[in-house]
Amino acid sequence: MEGIISSIKVSVGSAGRFHTFDLARQLNKYNYLKKLYTACPRFKVDGIPLDKVRTFPWFMGASFILNRLGISFLKEYLNYFVVESFDNWVASHLEDCDIYHCLSSFGIKSHHRAKEHFNALTICDRGSSHILYQDEILAEEFARWGIPYKKIDRRIIDREIQEYEYCDLIFVPSSFAYRSFVKKGVSESKLFKIPYGVDLNLFHPVPKEDNVFRIIYVGALSLRKGIPDLLEAVCTLRLPKYEVWLIGGIMPEVISFMKKHEGHYRHLGIIPRNELYRYYSQGSVFSMASLEDGFGLVQAQAMACGLPVIATTNTGAEDLFTDGVEGFITPIRNPNAIKEKVLFLYEHPEIREQMAVSALKRVKSLGGWDTYGANIINAYKIALNKRGKNIAHSSL
Repeated sequence: MEGIISSIKVSVGSAGRFHTFDLARQLNKYNYLKKLYTACPRFKVDGIPLDKVRTFPWFMGASFILNRLGISFLKEYLNYFVVESFDNWVASHLEDCDIYHCLSSFGIKSHHRAKEHFNALTICDRGSSHILYQDEILAEEFARWGIPYKKIDRRIIDREIQEYEYCDLIFVPSSFAYRSFVKKGVSESKLFKIPYGVDLNLFHPVPKEDNVFRIIYVGALSLRKGIPDLLEAVCTLRLPKYEVWLIGGIMPEVISFMKKHEGHYRHLGIIPRNELYRYYSQGSVFSMASLEDGFGLVQAQAMACGLPVIATTNTGAEDLFTDGVEGFITPIRNPNAIKEKVLFLYEHPEIREQMAVSALKRVKSLGGWDTYGANIINAYKIALNKRGKNIAHSSL
């Protein structure tokens, strides 16, 4: 035995907000959080004591402004510089910890410092599929539609691969993401699958205001999210009292597909997160056709608002619900399969209602972010005990 740990000190590296802010809040609840290192300005960090937060907002702030102004080419140019700068900053400020948990691609130097200076357990947190799998399937999808594809920056790919090899563990949010790592030769002994939670206080149903059968989609309107297939599936149905609502920003590569189906959907733009439950609650079914989505958290949000889900195999759906019970899971690149399920639920309102009730019940049983936090901490304990460190009086 290397010794007994009376409490776990965890530092989290999270350039943006993402799910890692929820992780930090959970860790803080159990007094396991040593520090959250983030590129977000301090006023965007809520629910965590300020003495446990260190911020480095300069470059991320510039990237955010460029994105809001639509100057995407400059944002892409700055991306690697932002990633590398954040990593260097964390490495120079990282304090003693038992575990260093960092979002993928942001942790080469900081992981090395954590392991070499503090003998910390290092965790690479990857929210999507293996980066090579992601790059390959996106290249295939752009080629499928005859649209030029700008590959993921090779320097980012190289950083991620180094992290996969160097870190003690890789955390992924879904069976789909897990399988992509195994396919790329990563040992299962390094992988932990821990699905994300959902804020059950924020996402809840409110009364539906009409009897329109409405398909809801929330997320980026992009090829990665399978928007051409989704539009083909849900916008070609000509049904009474039937609508399609699309919520999210439009990426340039799907503009032509949006124009093709213009008049058969409503694009509501980007809705603030704390208002989304009102829109979900006006739906009948939530659907997404993603080609690559490590864990489509919007599915859980929709379920928490009482919607059954129709989603592809590459969204983490199988970790959220059972096919045929709370929704349907379809193959990727198969708009006909989505259309068939939508039509089935339209024609069988009693089954749709039963699925809606089951979806709400299922997502509540998953326990939200509290369960996610408990699962994360349990994974930490398992890993530290395997290293010969006994965890004393650290129960939840």
